[in-house]
Amino acid sequence: MDTMMYVLCFALAAIIPYMLCGVNTAIIVTKIKSGEDIRKLGSGNAGLTNTLRTQGKLAALFVLIGDILKGVLSIILVHLLFRYVLGIDTYSHDSGWSWVNYLSGVFAVLGHVFPLYYGFKGGKGILVTFASMLAINWLAGVIPFVFFVIIVAVSRYVSLGSVIAAAVYPFTVLILSLIQHDSSSWICFGLSAIIGIMLIFMHRENIKRLANHTEKKLGQKSSEPSDKLPADKETEK
Repeated sequence: MDTMMYVLCFALAAIIPYMLCGVNTAIIVTKIKSGEDIRKLGSGNAGLTNTLRTQGKLAALFVLIGDILKGVLSIILVHLLFRYVLGIDTYSHDSGWSWVNYLSGVFAVLGHVFPLYYGFKGGKGILVTFASMLAINWLAGVIPFVFFVIIVAVSRYVSLGSVIAAAVYPFTVLILSLIQHDSSSWICFGLSAIIGIMLIFMHRENIKRLANHTEKKLGQKSSEPSDKLPADKETEK
């Protein structure tokens, strides 16, 4: 196989997820529904939670579907590219190439968080990451999600559940990869750790508010422009 073909496929493994996940459904849905920029409403974050609070359940449903679809498609498209162009099965634990899926996941999160189309200001990446997790290894996605649900149910803080799930994710990937005898276990762990670190970094302001007991709980409304509520910006997916 020509070296240039490998180079092209690896370039596309970064470009496809980044560009696809850079299409922000929260911004698009809010613009269609109310003609406004969601980044100037509520918490100021372009994601599911802020859409639910400022645009309602139906708009949030479209954002949920859109974010899940783009996260899943990002991984599947890269897998198909490697499978049919290079003859490499990125879902095979014996191939030594399963790390390519996690590489795509990194760029999927980058695209959602720092989208080229919207001045590099997007959401916080939780929902897109979860969708990517399921597409890469569904069990590695479900386990952090269980942690998320339990923490949110007990504390009512979406941000706390998100941060803990992000911290759990890379270790879940490592343990499952080792159990499955994946020859690229540690590379998968390293790439999933990058994803986890990015998500935690995007929640840095939420972490400060959690420490100061000023973070909003699930169910609290955000009805004023974000520039009037600098201390109350909520977590976003």
